[in-house]
Amino acid sequence: MKFFLIAGEASGDALGAALMAGLKALLPDVAFDGVGGPLMEAEGLQSRFPMEELSVMGLWEVLPKYRALKRRIAEMAAAVVASGDALITIDSPDFCLRVARAARAGRPGLRTIHYVAPSVWAWRPGRAAKMAPFIDHVLALLPFEPPYMQAAGMGCDFVGHPVVAEPRASAAEAAAFRETHMIGPDQPLVLCLPGSRRGEVARLGPRFDEALMRLRDREPGLRVVLPTVRGVAGMVREMTARWPVAPIVVESAEDKRAAFAAADLALAASGTVSLELAAARVPMVIGYDMAALSRIIFSRMLRIDTVTLVNLVSETRVIPEFIGSNCRAGPMAAALLRLLEDEAARAAQFAAMELTMQRLGEGGEPPGLRAARAVLAAL
Repeated sequence: MKFFLIAGEASGDALGAALMAGLKALLPDVAFDGVGGPLMEAEGLQSRFPMEELSVMGLWEVLPKYRALKRRIAEMAAAVVASGDALITIDSPDFCLRVARAARAGRPGLRTIHYVAPSVWAWRPGRAAKMAPFIDHVLALLPFEPPYMQAAGMGCDFVGHPVVAEPRASAAEAAAFRETHMIGPDQPLVLCLPGSRRGEVARLGPRFDEALMRLRDREPGLRVVLPTVRGVAGMVREMTARWPVAPIVVESAEDKRAAFAAADLALAASGTVSLELAAARVPMVIGYDMAALSRIIFSRMLRIDTVTLVNLVSETRVIPEFIGSNCRAGPMAAALLRLLEDEAARAAQFAAMELTMQRLGEGGEPPGLRAARAVLAAL
């Protein structure tokens, strides 16, 4: 059996790789085609073009690349029609769902599965109904999502979130990371995580740097580490070299895990990374902003009072977030300082992280394998 998979960003690459591993465990003769990143490539996918071409977000950010993305949509739809027993699109709905629609039009009998339910509970609730004519089944990462998809006429399974099965560094690896980078055991270590897209890094990086500089004024021994990914690594290194106090930049998965295990707190962009931090039990502050036009449009569509996944899954609001025009250095620095000084604030976050991981499937069957079973059952 041959699956055509498409992922468009780092988080989708991780989802796709875990799914591919699960499919290989259940179907030894399975084959893959499509687009993915380094993790999917390691599982046997030969990506048709670099996944980073698709790593754009927001209306204003997409406009300059619209023609190139439209051409890729047509190319991928044609390739799907010619190759594969089923199409599995992974997140990146603006690109992936257009491919699925075009592929279904060219091959009406094609089975289509979309991995990651659209956040209809957060904004644009009509998206589920619009997907239903060309998506047969949805794999949901959050336990409260299946009823939204099923109500629109699609099959849907909650398969757990892959973050609960990702490897974590040991205490010895965390200590070794600190020793390697000459960080004392009592020195505060902060993770700076401005995103995995170039637009996010360019927009959030300077604000996060200023917030951390203000925090360093109160905590002179503060050290900062900035984990990054392949698509923006060069940009991050160039940008942070100009910061008044350059952070430690790490790119490998091993160094990233060790940094998470060694960290005392984090300043992070909104997104899946909040769950990675929760899995590592790192207290966090969330900041996010986008281009002005995108910000205006999305703020009017938003139907929830928090965008942080830990807050949503745990049904708490203990993770402070600074979104849109509130994404400013001063308030973020103050929130970080409180986490350093207030034991009760940290304890509240630890409790919410524990509940979040439990609800996402920690301790159960690996989500990639659960997703693979759901895919095969949906064919």
